[in-house]
Amino acid sequence: MKRKNKVIIILISLIIFFSGTFFILFLTEQLQSQVIDVGQPIVTYQDQDSSTDNLQHLIHKAQKSVVQINVETDYSERSGSGFLYNSRGDIVTNAHVIEDATTIQVTMSNAETYPAAIVGIGEEKDIAVIRVPQLINYQPIELEATENYLPGAEILAVGSPLGFQNTVSVGIISGVDRSFDINGYIYENVYQISANITHGNSGGPLIDRQTGKVIGINSAGIEESDIAFSIPIPAIIDQITDWSTSITNSQLTFPTRVNNIPLNTNELLEEATYLIHYFIDSLAINDYINAYTLLGSTLQNEMDYPSFRSNYLHLINLALLNNEIVDSTGETVLINSTIEFQDEQNRNEKKSFNILFTIGYENDQVKVLQIEAD
Repeated sequence: MKRKNKVIIILISLIIFFSGTFFILFLTEQLQSQVIDVGQPIVTYQDQDSSTDNLQHLIHKAQKSVVQINVETDYSERSGSGFLYNSRGDIVTNAHVIEDATTIQVTMSNAETYPAAIVGIGEEKDIAVIRVPQLINYQPIELEATENYLPGAEILAVGSPLGFQNTVSVGIISGVDRSFDINGYIYENVYQISANITHGNSGGPLIDRQTGKVIGINSAGIEESDIAFSIPIPAIIDQITDWSTSITNSQLTFPTRVNNIPLNTNELLEEATYLIHYFIDSLAINDYINAYTLLGSTLQNEMDYPSFRSNYLHLINLALLNNEIVDSTGETVLINSTIEFQDEQNRNEKKSFNILFTIGYENDQVKVLQIEAD
């Protein structure tokens, strides 16, 4: 009897063991085959460096299509901004920037300068279109021609305040449907923005920080405040398109063709310093093609693009520490620049090196004529 009871106990134990093992295996297989929904996490993480990189790329891309506009009249000189909006070389700006102009000069982000002709100019609306035939097939900036934005939208204002080319202000749309008159121009239902606008910003683009599209034309600002105004693109897109498509290059009248060479050494020094900053910024953002276009023809003949790119490809986190003017002849400028960087293979160590730039004119355009690195 006792022996029979032991057999029963052993059988029951085996049944329990195999049943438990089977159940565990079955449960494991089911869990592996299912997607477990954990719901919305309480804590989210954002890569700040990635966000910063995206903003830098957006700004760098936009700056290529933003121009500085220098105007002379019979009585004064003024400066403003504009942006390339189609492949015809047409640039949108404010009417008050170019009114009564005897000469109009457009300077690109790479310091190239061209004369411009008036395509159309508003009498009541503060908008205008000018054209630079040399910019045909240049990449324009994309417009948001249909959507009207609401308060709170994050924006960038790009322009040349006080002559400082390609300056960026960050803010939001702080109000909509603002209407008023300034100097004979009627502003209806315009955006109020918190980005700072001052002399030289007029005509520059208001950019949606999320999409990179132009949503307005920066037109007026209140001094020493965070109140400025921008004309929405949907309100003027039909007018600027009509102007652009109704005139051919043979019908253009240039107020006066401009000699692009600066009248004094100080202007060349300013353009040379700006060009070096733009050159280093292009390398820092990995835009090697744009940096290569800043080189003069002699340098490009000595070094093809793949070779140029390979010189800088392993460098990361480039930063321009300082510029020192070594010499200036009136036709060229020698500037010694100190560059800080990290090597791709050793990100923990910051290094620096010096570059001696020779900056001068080639075909009336400021170019990097020579580079000597230590």
